[in-house]
Amino acid sequence: MTTHTPRPEVLRYTAFSSTPEGGNPAGVVLDATALDDSDMLAIAADLGYSESAFLTAPPEGLEGQEGRAYSIRYFSPKAEVPFCGHATIATAVALAERIGPGRLVFATRAGAVPVEVAEEGGTVKATLTSVEPRIEEIAGVDVTEALTALGWPAADLDPAFPPRIAFAGARHLVLGAATRARLADLAYDFARLEALMHRLDLTTVQLVWRESATVFHVRDPFPVGGVVEDPATGAAAAAFGAYARELGLVPEDAVLTLHQGEDLGRPGELTVTLRAGEPRVRVSGTGARIS
Repeated sequence: MTTHTPRPEVLRYTAFSSTPEGGNPAGVVLDATALDDSDMLAIAADLGYSESAFLTAPPEGLEGQEGRAYSIRYFSPKAEVPFCGHATIATAVALAERIGPGRLVFATRAGAVPVEVAEEGGTVKATLTSVEPRIEEIAGVDVTEALTALGWPAADLDPAFPPRIAFAGARHLVLGAATRARLADLAYDFARLEALMHRLDLTTVQLVWRESATVFHVRDPFPVGGVVEDPATGAAAAAFGAYARELGLVPEDAVLTLHQGEDLGRPGELTVTLRAGEPRVRVSGTGARIS
């Protein structure tokens, strides 16, 4: 963006909450045509949100109705990330307010991500469908290093949730907390966890405590993005849904509720839908503009 090019409008929306005070804020630029990588990174850093989304014209061959298909990129204050769920939901809500609800398609670095947007009683809700997920083993030495960085004794892990790296557009290390108190007490070594995450190419660490058969509480440290914690993490929610299904922790057909942000004072709710015979995961949430 040259000095003669006006800066595009930067919208602010929250995702996974129907009120601006909850969920995860994201910057949204609906026309980033004039921006280069350094411009997008600078805007994301200036906002300070965990991620911001930038739209341009769709690539050739992307399926989707004309005017409802886009290329999308995501930047944290420190780097570009391949996929971001909450910024996708925020962008879908912003678009729905301008062009109406319905189906959208986004070309991300991770692949094509369709989003269905509906309005119910004045509340806009968006549902994204992830790229095909995968689950990977993680070396014991890397789990030990993650626990050391977090300050968690191994005994604080829930043995029902074996550590794995889960992917549904971005890579997340899933660790199960044995108690809600363990999840609530998050004070970690930022530099040490960041170094491990860079080495393993992780976007966040997904910390999970199970309240009931289908209700979970989660937190996501995000030092590689330049923020201590992500308030609501759609990409990690999709990855966790795939993880829980593959390990037999939930049925192949299931609707899971993830509560996130309560410990930050920004409560949000993410709905994860799994369908038998369909590997991809759906993540739903509401959104609201931040004035």
